[in-house]
Amino acid sequence: MATLATTEQDFSRLPEMPEEVFTAPLRRPDHLGEDWLEPKQTVYTPEEHAIWDELFARQMEVLPGRAASAFMAGLEKLDLGKGGVPDFATMSADLDALTGWSVVPVPMLIPDHVFFWHLANRRFPAGNFIRTRETFDYIQEPDVFHDVFGHVPMLTDPTFADYMQEYGKAGWKAMRYNRLKALGALYWYTVEFGLIQEADGIKAYGAGILSGPTEVVYASEAKSPNRIMLNVDRVMRTDYVISDLQPTYFVIESFEDLYRQTVERDFDRLYRNLPPAFTYANSAVIDVDNVLNRGTQEYLLRGGRGSGARPV
Repeated sequence: MATLATTEQDFSRLPEMPEEVFTAPLRRPDHLGEDWLEPKQTVYTPEEHAIWDELFARQMEVLPGRAASAFMAGLEKLDLGKGGVPDFATMSADLDALTGWSVVPVPMLIPDHVFFWHLANRRFPAGNFIRTRETFDYIQEPDVFHDVFGHVPMLTDPTFADYMQEYGKAGWKAMRYNRLKALGALYWYTVEFGLIQEADGIKAYGAGILSGPTEVVYASEAKSPNRIMLNVDRVMRTDYVISDLQPTYFVIESFEDLYRQTVERDFDRLYRNLPPAFTYANSAVIDVDNVLNRGTQEYLLRGGRGSGARPV
């Protein structure tokens, strides 16, 4: 029987999934192979290109001064504002020259083990569709705007690009211990909703923040959320919010610090001591925290998005 517990993974091909590993069951569309990649990128309509342009313009009104300098530099390096949904092949050629990464089209959320495998091979899977006018402000499943605008510019930073590859490799170790939720929390609080301390203030580098206008301002400036310096062990024990603004954000000193805290951590030992469920609530402040801002939690306590609370 194949096992993750006894062998190092060979990422030149998709490793076999052992039966003892627990993952969400997703049905693969009939036209896709085991890599879940679309044969080609969607040909977008003029209306879909217009939606990209409007989303891009809206974000650029709020990102300067709030987005990480590495993200803003990545936007320029890849020229993502030249109009319309970017062509994956052109973008991948530019990205490959910078950090060896490429962007590949997928139809939907893909299984964890396939996602990890692509990251381990410096391929970023991006949704092959774009939101509609009806879902302009919020979409549950990540589309091409979230994936490309939010994630890909950060892959032009060499250290962050290496971090993402190591995260993909680490995914297989997390599956070995059935601790995908813990590793998912690390992804959530860094890659999706991470903040970084720069010389002129706290900035966002997480794609979930950068691809939405409300959260950019809320994460970096609002009084409600906690802002706590990143501690990997603590983060991996912390619950998170999927469909609303975060009660807590974690802040890194630098991408080198993020890489050091994760890649140099003995995750085998950590996973052996992690419970299956989260230990800390998403709004908690605990005694080991290095707290930059202890939030009022007003937005959460007033009921969040569902109640129409103001993100203050």
